[in-house]
Amino acid sequence: MKISIEEISQEEEEEIIIRCHEVDHEINEIINKLKTEILILLGHQNDSIHRIKLSDIYYFEAVEGKVFIYCRDNVFEVKQKLYELEELCRGNNCFRASKSTILNITKISSVYPTISGRFEAVLDNGERTVISRQYVPVLKKMLGL
Repeated sequence: MKISIEEISQEEEEEIIIRCHEVDHEINEIINKLKTEILILLGHQNDSIHRIKLSDIYYFEAVEGKVFIYCRDNVFEVKQKLYELEELCRGNNCFRASKSTILNITKISSVYPTISGRFEAVLDNGERTVISRQYVPVLKKMLGL
């Protein structure tokens, strides 16, 4: 695969063009990686606002009417509702794992089945989260199983 970079003036809009024979799994992974790196969310912590790349987010969780972003070492509150984040992150390696959780699949180190058809995911930071029975097929499809 050949990679070309062309520097342009500040007045021109930056763009990425992918030229390929066919859009296969590898090309889709590259596109998802680019989209994930580009998407920035605003997280609130104490009195400050942080810009957070989607690629740094492990999962989103709704708790008592509030939605939180969980990163490796920090937790931030976001103003969006979980369904809004689900739509925003669709196609960017994220999926609904339960009624109250959206997981970033790139942060999962392992998954295994538990009782009553659910799965448990172990994340790169050691946290564990449950994937509800109704969302297990989505996970399997994303993992290519």
